Amino acid sequence: MNIGIIGAGALGLSAAYELGLKGHKVKVFERSPFLGGQASTFEVGGGRLEKGYHHLFRSDKDIIGLIQDIGLGHQLKWIESKVGIFHGDKIWDFASPKDLLSFKPLGLLDRVRLGLVTLYLQKSSNWKKWEGVTAREWLEKHVGSKPYRVVWEPMLKGKFGKYYDQVCMTWLWGKIYLRVASRERIWDKEKLGYPIGSFDEIFERLESKIGDMGGQVHLNSTINKITLEGGRATGLAYEDLSGTNGINFFDAIISTTPSYVFTKIAPFLPEPYKAKLDSVTYLSALVLILVLDRPLTKKYWLNIADRSVPFVGLIEHTNFIDPSLYGGKHIVYLTNYPTTDDPLYLMSPEELLEKYLPYLTRINPEFSRDWVKEYHHHRVDAAQPIIGVNYSNRIPDIRTPIPNLYLANTTQIYPEDRGTNYSVRLGRQVARMVMGDYA
Repeated sequence: MNIGIIGAGALGLSAAYELGLKGHKVKVFERSPFLGGQASTFEVGGGRLEKGYHHLFRSDKDIIGLIQDIGLGHQLKWIESKVGIFHGDKIWDFASPKDLLSFKPLGLLDRVRLGLVTLYLQKSSNWKKWEGVTAREWLEKHVGSKPYRVVWEPMLKGKFGKYYDQVCMTWLWGKIYLRVASRERIWDKEKLGYPIGSFDEIFERLESKIGDMGGQVHLNSTINKITLEGGRATGLAYEDLSGTNGINFFDAIISTTPSYVFTKIAPFLPEPYKAKLDSVTYLSALVLILVLDRPLTKKYWLNIADRSVPFVGLIEHTNFIDPSLYGGKHIVYLTNYPTTDDPLYLMSPEELLEKYLPYLTRINPEFSRDWVKEYHHHRVDAAQPIIGVNYSNRIPDIRTPIPNLYLANTTQIYPEDRGTNYSVRLGRQVARMVMGDYA
């Protein structure tokens, strides 16, 4: 078959690779000038760095398997994570049960209760029982009001903003349940994976493999619409950077675009299906990356449990990956998930830097502005769908009501949260679905 794929992120490239392995001809169209989508990279200090922080868990079997399949298994390293939480103008260790028992902002009974509830969530695999309740309701009832206010509410508010009290408990269960798989024993600190050389190596190798199998990946190519003939999807109308345009015809089409983009290029979708797509609320990822001449903290992952601080996470990449890969520089991500009308989203890079700088001295009183040697600003729209209660009832089918047309995007990743592993899994799933339908 000849198959067209919209999007050259982890999902689109994985689908193309799977189809190519079975002898099908694939063309991938990507409007950006780079591969990888939300896991794309840029250069810092002579090395490649993700625009948004990325790592793998030991439970990420799909992408780990893919990395091995394409001959990059030797690049994947497992490194002990250093996790902390910022509360009361202090960084607390927060990587193990022992750390939790030492977390003095909570009384001993609250610490024990929080630990037992966390252990329960790690051991429970029945995610469906939490579909009908919000994380806020469940946590306030089971961990108590103070542990909820001190630990969970600031992080939910930081991640989801005004939607924090609408998020389904199943989403939070996924965050806790899947992390424990990165520990050899439950009381150990977790180990996280990273492909030394960046995730870009994975995407470049996939592009090469797709080409070797007769497929093509076209960057700087925008899909303006999906064409129909006899009620069936038959083609992709494209335009490239030079202004050249045309229509390519296919036996099947896979779109990996966000839902609101899909409805624009496929306006003929029946109303009930379109309504599911329109019901999705997305948050953007807003990342300010600081390149420093020295470490800011001793942690890799610092959760900010203080909503007076205008970012929700501080991820110090070079407390995880050796700074020598980036010319000896130290890399810090400051991250948020705003809506597109949020004042932070609308700030210029310079304004955002000035907004954030005073809070870095609260995290490290020795911090000085002259530590910052450069900074980078990235915004990614449609980075995080809001996962509300009974979300499984609102997930759009991969097979759209239009014959030959398939949709695979992050809104269909559930009960797990979106991530490169689940994009790989969904990409290979939709590829097998297409092949099965046309067998």
